[in-house]
Amino acid sequence: MAPHTPPKPSDEAAPTQQDAFHPHLPDNGHDHIGDGSALPLRARLHHIRADALDGDTAQTGGMRRFAAISGRTVGSERIWMGQTHVAPDTASSNHHHGASETAIHVVKGHPEFVFLDDSSGMPEEIRIRTAPGDYIFVPPFVPHREENPSPDDEAVVVIARSTQEAIVVNLPELYVLGKEPGRD
Repeated sequence: MAPHTPPKPSDEAAPTQQDAFHPHLPDNGHDHIGDGSALPLRARLHHIRADALDGDTAQTGGMRRFAAISGRTVGSERIWMGQTHVAPDTASSNHHHGASETAIHVVKGHPEFVFLDDSSGMPEEIRIRTAPGDYIFVPPFVPHREENPSPDDEAVVVIARSTQEAIVVNLPELYVLGKEPGRD
């Protein structure tokens, strides 16, 4: 006997369509059981559709962040995940993400990640050039910026952070971690 294959979702399916195998579980954004009682956010899986990402999140000039997984969207407590879009021929402002660790997966384009390193004794700008499929790790508090040198194509990355919200501290300039400007 062949294994049961779940039906493929229709491209025209309404956003509120329920899972065919679990019709008692409401769709994302409709977290109520049939009897009207609320289903706790942390008692179920959540499906966040690509067209339902939340743009109401911390931003940095030159890029646009969209939350998918956050405390507000799904009740997460220790992780934030979403997308960042950088327009063609654009650089973000300098920034860091506070105490949050950040993992980045390049989905589209060839974004460059820029930071300062002084392991040679002099601060030097380091530029990491990436391609789709590459990953970047940004440790807590490390000042950096993203750049998209392409004159034609948007760069898109998926971001995961170790905090449940998108912490962004915008900076006037890059500096080596531990050697902030004005710090003696």
